[in-house]
Amino acid sequence: MISESGIGAFFDLDHTVLTHSSASLWARYLYRQGRMSKAQMVRMGWWTLKYRLAIIDMANLTRILARDMQGQREDELIAESDRWFKEMVAPCIAPAARQRVGEHLARGHTVALLTASTPYVGAPVARDLGLADHYICTRLEVVGGVFTGRCVEPICYGPGKVYWARAFAAAHGLDLGQSYFYTDSYTDLAMLNAVGHPVAVNPDARLRRHALRQGWPIERFF
Repeated sequence: MISESGIGAFFDLDHTVLTHSSASLWARYLYRQGRMSKAQMVRMGWWTLKYRLAIIDMANLTRILARDMQGQREDELIAESDRWFKEMVAPCIAPAARQRVGEHLARGHTVALLTASTPYVGAPVARDLGLADHYICTRLEVVGGVFTGRCVEPICYGPGKVYWARAFAAAHGLDLGQSYFYTDSYTDLAMLNAVGHPVAVNPDARLRRHALRQGWPIERFF
């Protein structure tokens, strides 16, 4: 659908719309079921910390994790993700984020999630927020209903977010120069620079410093 306003509002997911990292929530879910060890939990926590400090090669890590999924059925992951969403993710949607999404929708803007996460968290969050299929994310290659172990390139991270946001904008008649992007992470700097209205939400230390220098709005959703 082509936007009448030509304005988009893009929202990062982890620590922006969600009060927690979706990866950490998934790890906790698996740990509760005895499917992840304490050592694996510690490793996940270390990766999350490095992400918050913007010192991790997330694109390469995503490719490594995708390889581990080779041979798994997508429909099984979708079913489990829906259970996980209801149990652990939905309660972590920040009320202030939900309100801001609603404000943009009321103004006739086209609202979409823009996240390095996969559709298996992006889709249920988007539906819960009333965004239908407006989620832009890292996609895993599926052939015959089975994961191949590869990602659809480019991964929706860093410059990859700009690539996929531009494709979405072209498909929906949006002008990024008039659009908004909300994020907590300095790793999203390329996308913040690509829109006319960058907003730092619950920003990490590097993004907060940069936003102050640039005079960008700084907000807290939780």
